Amino acid sequence: MQTRVRKFAHVLERLGLAMAGAASGLFVAALVGTSHAALTTQAFLLMMMIGGAFGFYLGIDTPPRPFDGGNRIRDIDTPELLSAIGTFLATAAAFASVGLIVLRHDPHMTWIWMIMAGWVGGVAMQIIAGAIARMRA
Repeated sequence: MQTRVRKFAHVLERLGLAMAGAASGLFVAALVGTSHAALTTQAFLLMMMIGGAFGFYLGIDTPPRPFDGGNRIRDIDTPELLSAIGTFLATAAAFASVGLIVLRHDPHMTWIWMIMAGWVGGVAMQIIAGAIARMRA
C-alpha cells in the first residue's frame, strides 16, 4: 500500500512529465509554424502542447506486464516497446526543433515535415502504449 507521500511524489512526477511533453510540443510547433504560415495559429500551438502533455503523461510510466518466462514471444511487452520508441521519436523531434531554432537554421521543408511526423508518431505511440497498459492492469 502506498503512503500519501509516495502518491504525491508519483503525481508530481507525472505532472512534470506532462509539462515536458507540452514543452516538446511547443518546440516542434514553433519550428513548424515558422516554416509553414498556415500553422502559426494559437490553436495549433495549443493542440501540439496538449498532445505532448497527454503522450508524456500516459506513455512514459506504463505499468509493467507480469513476466511469463515460458514463452519468448509473449515476453515482449508491446506497450513498453511502443512507449520506448514513442518517447525516443518525440524527444528526438523536440531536440532537433530546439537545435534548429537556436542555431537559426532554415532546413528544407522535407526535414520540417519529417520532424513533425516523428513527433506526432512518437506521441501517438506513447498514448496508445499508455492506454493498452492501463486497460490490462
